[in-house]
Amino acid sequence: MKRSALTVITLTFLLVFPVFSQENSCDQAYIKAITTADAGQRTQLLKDYLAQCGGKGSQYENFAYANLCVTPYSGKTAAETTEYGEKAITLGGLDDLMKFQVLITVAAVYGQQGTNLAKAKNYAQQALQLGKAQDNNQLVGAAYYVQGQVQQKSNDLKGASSSYISAYNILKNKQITNDLKKVAKGLYDAKAYADAAKAWKVCIGVANDYACVVYLANSLNRSGQKDEALTYYKQAYTTQKKGDVAYNIGVLLASKSNSNNNGSSEAITYLLDASFLSEANSKKAMDLAQRLYFNHEVPGYNEKIKDLSDRSTKLETLTSGFNEKFGEKDEEDLSDAEKTEMEKILKQVETEKKAIEKLQAEQQLALEKFNALVEQTKTRLGI
Repeated sequence: MKRSALTVITLTFLLVFPVFSQENSCDQAYIKAITTADAGQRTQLLKDYLAQCGGKGSQYENFAYANLCVTPYSGKTAAETTEYGEKAITLGGLDDLMKFQVLITVAAVYGQQGTNLAKAKNYAQQALQLGKAQDNNQLVGAAYYVQGQVQQKSNDLKGASSSYISAYNILKNKQITNDLKKVAKGLYDAKAYADAAKAWKVCIGVANDYACVVYLANSLNRSGQKDEALTYYKQAYTTQKKGDVAYNIGVLLASKSNSNNNGSSEAITYLLDASFLSEANSKKAMDLAQRLYFNHEVPGYNEKIKDLSDRSTKLETLTSGFNEKFGEKDEEDLSDAEKTEMEKILKQVETEKKAIEKLQAEQQLALEKFNALVEQTKTRLGI
């Protein structure tokens, strides 16, 4: 039989030995079976006992089925496990520990097979209640784990995540997070980002690997938890310089930038990284970096752009007016008033040209500084 989930979380249960009476041959047969040290012989003797005494009111029939359910032996099948367990549960009369073992074992097998899931969920819940009643954290943790398996198989990913997290918080067994990662990815793919984030947080607390950190950051980002997402994106980028992560950092920092803070320079750094490291986001990253740089890092840049546009329009108007009025005339043909007007227009044209040249020079200087940042980025990234 495929190893049950219970063995994965390394819980050890003891076989339960009831108080024996010496009344009849069936009782004697059970006593002989259960006290046999060799597991293989004990299993066969229990089967012989059931063949002889099953259905005849023997007081130990329930324990025989229970022990055959929870005891691993060579050649045992899943069908045998669930059959023995169901019979033990139906007969009842088990002590709490043995009942827990049977419930959790049958629930785990059904969960692994993906069959009788409603029954498996009920058994896992009963086991959980027994564990809580016993005030035994090991039993409670095991029940949560198996419950999570059943919920996962039932595609109740939110429930499975909650159960696995509860199991891990109690048992601190790293193997539980292997199942939790699968559930977290399922929640992420289903766009249940807030629930996915809760699962990823537990996973990175156990194995702080790059993929888990990025998934957590993405989940937080897409569920609106931007500041926390930024923290984990930066953590991931420290580990590996990936373009998509740099882009997300840049975008988040850009959204926090305004004319009253210095956040734009950090955002620009990450966006320039992304422009070289992320093929998918290269153009968007460069465009956003340029907008941030010229809007926030160059004082009065937007006003200067508007001034340049206005002066260029004015120069065009002056030039057009001058050509229309004086373009076909020789200076000696002009009246004194016309000469005065012409000189005035020429002075205005010269003034606008000088202003435009100054603005263009300032614009070129800003562009050169930005290009220098681009070159620094390439050097830093080894490009």
